Amino acid sequence: MKVFPIGDVQGLIGAADVVFITLDSLRYDVAVQALEGGHTPTFAALLPHGWEERHSPATFTFAAHQAFLSGFLPTPARPGRHSRLFAARFEGSQTTRSSTFTFDEAYLPHALAARGYATICIGGVGFFNGRTALGSVLPALFQEAHWSPRSGVTSVTSAQMQVNRALERLAAHADRRVFLFINFAATHHPTRIYDGSERESPQSQRAALESIDAALPPLLEALQGRGPALMILCADHGSAHGEDGYFGHRIAHPLVWTVPYAEFVLHGAATLSVPRP
Repeated sequence: MKVFPIGDVQGLIGAADVVFITLDSLRYDVAVQALEGGHTPTFAALLPHGWEERHSPATFTFAAHQAFLSGFLPTPARPGRHSRLFAARFEGSQTTRSSTFTFDEAYLPHALAARGYATICIGGVGFFNGRTALGSVLPALFQEAHWSPRSGVTSVTSAQMQVNRALERLAAHADRRVFLFINFAATHHPTRIYDGSERESPQSQRAALESIDAALPPLLEALQGRGPALMILCADHGSAHGEDGYFGHRIAHPLVWTVPYAEFVLHGAATLSVPRP
């Protein structure tokens, strides 16, 4: 599998698919240990240098994704002023560079739709289920949004179901560029359904992550068949399992705000003949 640094994002918009995958609640330490231990071979093939340690802009799903989809991706966990891949335009931004894809719209899905992309949301956790007013806010940012109980947090086959739906939607848009967003639910509690344990733990979350890793190859193959894809993989936040007396997320603990991150261009075996808008 050939991957390359992203470089100039501006030059990729219109020429490549954009694929944004969030691994809900995945802890940085769990992701690293799973990769180094050989438990996630698909991610290992994509990430020759491993996961990058970053800080999320929020400690729970809704707030983190609101920030992500306006261009505030997780920030490198080291001092300095770090330029951003995407940015909604506003005065005084100190992290926007010439290579940044800067847009006037408030949200990235709107910006890409205005440039001819089909924008697709494959939801996972409750903030994407469309069942309530709050659960409809994030899906409504996309031209089409998909969710079912089989892709939710209580389904042990959620990752496979989400990939299957993504494959269907990619086939439906075979003649145009897509912005594909997937929020994988598996790594959100209850991850104990993946290893049969009685309580949440780093080990049960690793088992959940393995299910996502196993589901990804057909999606990657389909993306390669379409042409190049700008890809972002990250968690929205982590989760505590009793460390320092904390459980869950929506708390300011290092295990919650420290997340795994990766960005790259997936080499494509084909190039769509899609004109730039």
